[in-house]
Amino acid sequence: MLNFTTLPPLSLYIHYPWCAKKCPYCDFNSHAAAAQSEQSDKQRDMAYVDALLLDLQQELPAIWGRTVLSVFIGGGTPSLIHPDALHYLLSHIKALLNLSPLAEITMEANPGTVDQAKFTAFRAAGINRLSMGIQSFNDRLLSRIGRIHNGRQARTAIERAQQAGFDNINLDLMYALPGQNLQQAIDDIQQAIDFNTSHLSYYQLTLEPNTLFASQPPVLPDDDLSYDMQLECQQLLGDSLFEHYEISAWAKAGQHCRHNLNYWQFGDYLGIGAGAHGKISDASQQRIIRRWKAKHPQRYLEKTQNSIMIGGEEQLSRQDIGFEFMLNATRLVNGFDSDIFAKHTGLAINQVEKGLIKAVELGLIEWELHHIKPTAQGLRYLNELQTIFL
Repeated sequence: MLNFTTLPPLSLYIHYPWCAKKCPYCDFNSHAAAAQSEQSDKQRDMAYVDALLLDLQQELPAIWGRTVLSVFIGGGTPSLIHPDALHYLLSHIKALLNLSPLAEITMEANPGTVDQAKFTAFRAAGINRLSMGIQSFNDRLLSRIGRIHNGRQARTAIERAQQAGFDNINLDLMYALPGQNLQQAIDDIQQAIDFNTSHLSYYQLTLEPNTLFASQPPVLPDDDLSYDMQLECQQLLGDSLFEHYEISAWAKAGQHCRHNLNYWQFGDYLGIGAGAHGKISDASQQRIIRRWKAKHPQRYLEKTQNSIMIGGEEQLSRQDIGFEFMLNATRLVNGFDSDIFAKHTGLAINQVEKGLIKAVELGLIEWELHHIKPTAQGLRYLNELQTIFL
């Protein structure tokens, strides 16, 4: 049996499944939306929001009385949503949940789907943080990875978001793109830094199963060049006062993404929307439940309209809990205190002690008193480190 003395923080994830075009490297649950009229798009979005709220109502009994500290709207391309549908969604979420007045409310945005009016409407609806999928500012590289925007649109979108009052903006950038050289990678990072945004996500393009790139792989930079890109650009970010706090996340002082930190520290989160996943700690029965929702949007809508349970659930075993905590927490550059493990899993640290000892012996982890953190080698070979706890 687990032993929860306190429950971990609680977040809400909302999945918006449609996008303008499926990117060839994307393995997320996203579906290209058929071109329709603005009125048809609005009707689709309003119907989906109604389904989201029914989904949320099914989740409420598991989290009565708990405060929600962050909301993240991901996709897909959430910035496609009609502003009226977003306002309707967020106003009802605030009525249904005990949402912290200081809650971080993030929306993912594609530069090719937004304009000044949309940014202003999103801000008025309650979004206070944007995560913009820039990936690169180089037109040729953007074309090679199938993005619908170009460098000029990316730069304009950032400027328009700032003019609309967004002062908490993450920029997503990728490196080791098809045909990319070291100088192009550096140029991308420097342009991002020059916008003076608060947060950068910086990660290597990987070829994921069940994607177009997996079946038709492009020629990517070799390992040595990719590593040079990583080192050079990380140095540039550090020199520009960005703190490297998670393997692919960099932030200005005090601007860490609270929602993602909750994931990485094995906090609780509700997941609503097509294909969404959630994880909830149950203090009354001393257990942790993993929940998931029907993946295809049409199937998801049919289930909600017929008041059928929208997805499924399972109870995590002690072994699964220990592994999932380490799977997430080893991504944190500065590591974690062992008391966080106990608070967020209901287990003692000796549940993963054997793996910790092995990781220390291999030089992948530092373990001093009550603090555990990956070494530079552990971060570089993160998959190998995480496998130790499997």
